Amino acid sequence: MAKSSIKMPTKTLEQFAHITTAMPDIAEEAVTAGGRVVEAKVRGNLSAAIGSGTKGKSRSTGQLLGALGLSPARVDRRGDHNVKVGFTENRRDDRPNALIANVLEYGKAGQTPRPFLRPARASSRRACLEAMKQVLHNRMKGG
Repeated sequence: MAKSSIKMPTKTLEQFAHITTAMPDIAEEAVTAGGRVVEAKVRGNLSAAIGSGTKGKSRSTGQLLGALGLSPARVDRRGDHNVKVGFTENRRDDRPNALIANVLEYGKAGQTPRPFLRPARASSRRACLEAMKQVLHNRMKGG
């Protein structure tokens, strides 16, 4: 039986050791960076959608835009790191922000849809991935 061995440079082995021990922190930082990119795009789209295309004067209070945010990075049951871009629970009048966002996104009887989530997701995908790759690249270099 033939035997083979591969010797890697010490520097490369040290990088692998650093990456394996720091991977949870690196993954958390990467998904947070990607989430920030998506949040910025959603925020821009939402700002443009609020009050546009209305027959009367806009009744926007700014609560929906103020409730938009990014959740902390969490690990799910499968071990994947995730962040969520969404809205905090209730408004001052106890109506859920998610309901208001849903009506804005999909419309209702007498109100045309003004999508802001789907276009943001589609248009920020590449930039989100690039932001996450940049974090991974920087951290792998030891930064």
